[in-house]
Amino acid sequence: MTARPHNIVILTGSGISAESGVATFRDKDGVWAKYDYREVATPEGFAADPALVHRFYNDRRRGLSSVAPNAAHFALGELEAGVVARGGAVTLITQNVDDLHERAGSKNLLHMHGEISKSQCAACGDIRECGDDLSVALACPVCERAGALRPYVVWFGEMPRFMDEALDAIASADLFVSIGTSGSVYPAAGFVSDARRAGAPAMELNLEPSENAHLFTDSRYGPATKIVPAWVRELLGG
Repeated sequence: MTARPHNIVILTGSGISAESGVATFRDKDGVWAKYDYREVATPEGFAADPALVHRFYNDRRRGLSSVAPNAAHFALGELEAGVVARGGAVTLITQNVDDLHERAGSKNLLHMHGEISKSQCAACGDIRECGDDLSVALACPVCERAGALRPYVVWFGEMPRFMDEALDAIASADLFVSIGTSGSVYPAAGFVSDARRAGAPAMELNLEPSENAHLFTDSRYGPATKIVPAWVRELLGG
C-alpha cells in the first residue's frame, strides 16, 4: 500500500481481546466448549431458563472490571485519531460485546453483536447502561414490567445490529481490515467480499489464517498486540 487510505473500515472479532484475558468463543478452550450456546445464547434458551442466561451474562459483565484494553485496542484508537486528523475516517465494526475498544479511545464504533454492559427491555425496547446484575425479578425502569429485561446482546437466530451502517461504510471504503476473526460467522465473514466487490483492498491481521483468508489481498499473522501496533505505525508514518 503506497497511498495512504482515507476511509478505512475495520472489523474486529474475539481474537483482538483474547490477550486482554477475554475468552474467545470457538477455540478448543473457548466459551462454547464450556457452555451449550443453545441454553445461554438463544431466545429459546432465555425463554426456557432466564435465570441461567442471566447468571451467564452477569458473570461475563462482572469480568469486564478485571480486564483492560491491550496494545492492539490502543493502536486502533490512535489510528482513528490520526486518520481523522488528516481529514479521513475510520469505522470500527466489532463483533465483540466488551467495551475495550471504547476504553482504548475508539469513537466511531458499531457493535454489531450488542454490548454486555447494557440492558434491553423486551417489552418496550428501552436500552441503557447496566453496571449491576440482571435478574427475572427486576422491573424495567421505563415500562415497569418485571422479567422483561435481558442483556443487550445479539443471540443466535437474531439479526446483527447496524448492518445498514456497516455495509454503507464498506461500500465507500478504500481499505478494509479484519482483525482477530475466524472468518466463519456470517454476515461478518462476508464483509471482505463486499469490500472487494466495491474495489477496496483487504488486509487480514490474525493469529493464523481465517477460513476466508484467500479473499484478502494482504495478510499478517501473529499476536494482535504485536502485529496491529506495527501495522498502525506503518500506516500513520508512511
